Amino acid sequence: MTKTIKKREKAIVSALTLACETAKSWDIGFLWLTHTVRHDNFPDSLLITCVFSLDAELVAVKKQGNDKKLRQVIREQLEKAGFKIKNSQHHVRLDSEESCLRDDAGSWKNRLKKSRD
Repeated sequence: MTKTIKKREKAIVSALTLACETAKSWDIGFLWLTHTVRHDNFPDSLLITCVFSLDAELVAVKKQGNDKKLRQVIREQLEKAGFKIKNSQHHVRLDSEESCLRDDAGSWKNRLKKSRD
């Protein structure tokens, strides 16, 4: 990994950490987030996965419009770090621990790999 990529990755993690802490304070069932990226195709390949506990929480988040609010916070934090994403619908996806447990035996590594393919 080159110095430039390490610096970029550190900035992404820092921006997403701020967004994560903000979302956790909303008490909407949000637990954590993670990202995957192919640096040779950045920022187009950036995929952020926001994880909630239950599928029902995902439904409620979308119904109340908090999914848009979450995407906006992520986009703003990335922009503050100098990264512009074109379409937060494309770059930010919502998921749940419940779905991962049911569909992928709780393996986030496998689940995230599938979402990249």
